[in-house]
Amino acid sequence: MKTRQLPFAATHLPGVPAPPQVSADAELLRRLKARAAELPIEGNLPAFTGANAWLNSPPLTPAGLRGQVVAVDFWTFTCINWLRTLPYLRAWAKKYGDKGLVVIGVHTPEFPFERDIENVRRAARDLKVEYPIAVDSDYAVWNAFDNHYWPALYLVDAQGSIRNHQYGEGAYEMSEMVIQQLLAEAGFNGFRDDLVSVDPQGPEVAADWSSQESPETYLGYGRGDTFASPGGVVPNAPHRYTSPTRLRLNDWALAGNWTVTDGAAKPIDAGGRIAFRFHARDVNLVMGPGQNGDTVRFRVFIDGKMDGAVHGSGVDAEGQGTTRVQRTQLIRQSGEIEDRTFEIEFLDPGVEAYCFTFG
Repeated sequence: MKTRQLPFAATHLPGVPAPPQVSADAELLRRLKARAAELPIEGNLPAFTGANAWLNSPPLTPAGLRGQVVAVDFWTFTCINWLRTLPYLRAWAKKYGDKGLVVIGVHTPEFPFERDIENVRRAARDLKVEYPIAVDSDYAVWNAFDNHYWPALYLVDAQGSIRNHQYGEGAYEMSEMVIQQLLAEAGFNGFRDDLVSVDPQGPEVAADWSSQESPETYLGYGRGDTFASPGGVVPNAPHRYTSPTRLRLNDWALAGNWTVTDGAAKPIDAGGRIAFRFHARDVNLVMGPGQNGDTVRFRVFIDGKMDGAVHGSGVDAEGQGTTRVQRTQLIRQSGEIEDRTFEIEFLDPGVEAYCFTFG
């Protein structure tokens, strides 16, 4: 997006002195300040005292942040919705980090393995999250904000007042314009009002909402639904499941010997399969090695075949991958999207499969 130029331009009567010239930067800051004055006050920035640890920074406090604009972002590293916002967070931290903005990521876990600080540390490194991170494994900061969503973005002015929020993906231009308004209100300058341009890759690419007809689907019995294996789920006990010959859209099934717990499905033997009838460009699966930490090999199929043309970033051209990370993009299609059957076969036992997401 091009920078909007804001010079003063006008005609005046002969003999009447021309009005004083106003620089484009001064006019820009005046307008941004005027818009900032219209933003509501939604509350005060809570303390981060309940954080279990900090990464990339010493502990930060509301008092220590006074005088700076703060963007507080709630995330968890397997959340595909958050991951698709990350290019903007990185870009804002880079563009405005020396202009008065502090970006803080609050990592609050959804799944048990996300409570392990070493997993958070590794994910932050792999995802290039270089701004300060409050590790919130006990939900203390989450509760202090009365937050309910991943992702959630709170924009805080230099006086410590929350002035804007965004729940979920999107509204990036609006959020950045509010950042600019709050920086101008605090007296910071040296930036233009053009907006960042990002080039997301892999799972960070925005969802194709126009073609997505499959919802987030959990595989544990606590939140799982549309399970289609004959006889249903046998909770917390080994059971040999079979997959029906045909699945309706958004039905899923297990095949092989599995234990299904409240939060996950776990194959007991090599060869366990999950099948899902889906309609979306992307298929992602939150999964990872169990408590022993062994890497588990897998391979994926579309409509019964390994199709290298549609493999995601977590799978090679032969449709094979390993559970090195807990969130894996398995399928990325191009062209016309239609109902298809996805299958994943685990070549080793020991994996825990939690949730399908789509994009």
